Amino acid sequence: MPKYSVPKGFRDLPPDIMILRKKILRIIEETFIKYGYDPIETPALEYWDTLKGKYGEEAENKLVYKFKDPWSEKWYALRYDLTVPLARFLSNHVVQFPFRRYHISRVWRHENPQRGRYREFWQCDIDIVGSPYPEADAEIVNVLSEAIENIGLRNFKIKLNDRRMLAGIFEETLSLKNVISVYRIIDKLDKIGYEGVREELAKAGYSNETIEKIIEIISISGSPEKVLDEIEEMYGGNRKVGEAVLHLREMLDFIKYRNKVSVELSLVRGLDYYTGPIFEYVVEKPKIGSIAGGGRYDNLIEIYTGKHTPSTGGSIGIERVIDAGLELGIFRLDMKTYTKVYVLSLKHDRETYLYASAIANMLREKGIPTQVDVMRRSEQAQRRYAIKKGINVVVYVGPKEVSERRATIYDRKSGTRKVVDLGRVVEEVLKFLEG
Repeated sequence: MPKYSVPKGFRDLPPDIMILRKKILRIIEETFIKYGYDPIETPALEYWDTLKGKYGEEAENKLVYKFKDPWSEKWYALRYDLTVPLARFLSNHVVQFPFRRYHISRVWRHENPQRGRYREFWQCDIDIVGSPYPEADAEIVNVLSEAIENIGLRNFKIKLNDRRMLAGIFEETLSLKNVISVYRIIDKLDKIGYEGVREELAKAGYSNETIEKIIEIISISGSPEKVLDEIEEMYGGNRKVGEAVLHLREMLDFIKYRNKVSVELSLVRGLDYYTGPIFEYVVEKPKIGSIAGGGRYDNLIEIYTGKHTPSTGGSIGIERVIDAGLELGIFRLDMKTYTKVYVLSLKHDRETYLYASAIANMLREKGIPTQVDVMRRSEQAQRRYAIKKGINVVVYVGPKEVSERRATIYDRKSGTRKVVDLGRVVEEVLKFLEG
């Protein structure tokens, strides 16, 4: 038989991985709900015209999955993120401001697959639409921080910057004309290093003097108080810089996780639509890139609605979170099934099967995940199956149990065995599970 593989950058996820993923996603979702965010969903597929011109030249030319429909002749694209679909969503739906939404779903990017980076992956997004104020940006940071802590990743750092700070310095002080192109080069810093950034800037036509000034600026990092004081002293007369510093100072007053924040002028984030504060979450180990990020995008929604709508949001990258947690030993793939009880048939006859099925249904009606043999296998084969799946509580059913209207309950962990009347099976199984 030929081996059928999945496309590069796509994955099958077996039950043990899916059980862990769903647990983590549930914790994240519960945190979002706790802060008053409500869910929405948008299609995986959008018209290409809806997404075009929002992400930047490199992303749209190389990373977006787009194709022409042979029947309608229209161009479509798979979601690249969940933010632009939100903006399109708001052009079709009336909402009350502030609109707090969360969206947990798949996105697709034609990237070079590597650890923590896939072509199909999930994002966990939250946004506040309608508020221009720093407390909205701070709330996004607080919610993401708490969600990341709740899933067990506590040793994280929050990188913070403001697009207006860089824009003010680059446009007014250095007189750079195509600031977005400079952002895209700086965004590669983690991959290519400072020398690589120098080379890219030189290829783009910037002089050595300008390049060194850019490097000097993006090398500034440290505690918020230190960096913001330094920037204010150096560029105090710059309007955009002043706006950015004031916004960040007010935002920091509302952030509960201030001790984890570092202001870093090298942070630009690659998407074109950011207009104000931007942030990323990183862990020191493993070196896996950012596990979350986001920022303010005050002009994006206006493209779709015609109304200026200040907005801010952030996203947790679940793939990198899981990869990091597994490597650090925070997460384990030791749960192979949701099943708590296995009902084992000791004899292959209709009466025993019906009795086993009735017991399984009694347990299921009480919310206990239960499997019953449907393969007509031997007792030994059924026991091996339960062991491999990690099912500890086994209910044995044979001719004796059928005739006496009883069942034998066995707990593999403790070695306890108990024979009980049929009417007490559920009660006793619950005691085994609780023990």
